[in-house]
Amino acid sequence: MQAALDEAGQGLEEGGIPIGSVLVLGGRILGRGHNRRLQAGSVVLHAEMDALEQAGRHPARVYRECTLYTTLSPCAMCSGAILLYGIPRVVVGENRTFQGEEDLLRSRGVVVEVRQDPECERLLGDFIRKHPALWDEDIGR
Repeated sequence: MQAALDEAGQGLEEGGIPIGSVLVLGGRILGRGHNRRLQAGSVVLHAEMDALEQAGRHPARVYRECTLYTTLSPCAMCSGAILLYGIPRVVVGENRTFQGEEDLLRSRGVVVEVRQDPECERLLGDFIRKHPALWDEDIGR
C-alpha cells in the first residue's frame, strides 16, 4: 500500500488528484500509476487504469495471479478493468471518501480488502476540500 500512497503523492505534486495504485505479482510491482486525468487531459487515466497501462501487456494468466493495491475504492470503470483482466484480489486504502464498485467485484469472486488507512483518507480528503469541482468531475458528478 505504501507504493500506492507514494504514487498518490506524486500525482498531487504534479497538480493532479492524489489517488495511486500498483499492480503486484508475487511481491514484485508490475505497474504503478496515479490519477493523471488532469495532467494528461484524459477521461480514463484513473490510478488503476494508469497502473495497468504502465504494467504493459501480459498473458491473461499473469493478471489472474496479481493483486491490485489502490488508495481509493475503484469506480465502475476501474472495476470493469479488474473484472476484464481477472485480477482476483484488490486491496483498498479507504472507501469512506468514495464507495466504489466493491459489491460488484465481490459478486464476481474478487477478494476485496478495505484497510481504512488514515493517510489515504487525509490525502484525498484535503484535496476534496480544496478542489471540490475537480473531485466531482473525476467521479462523474
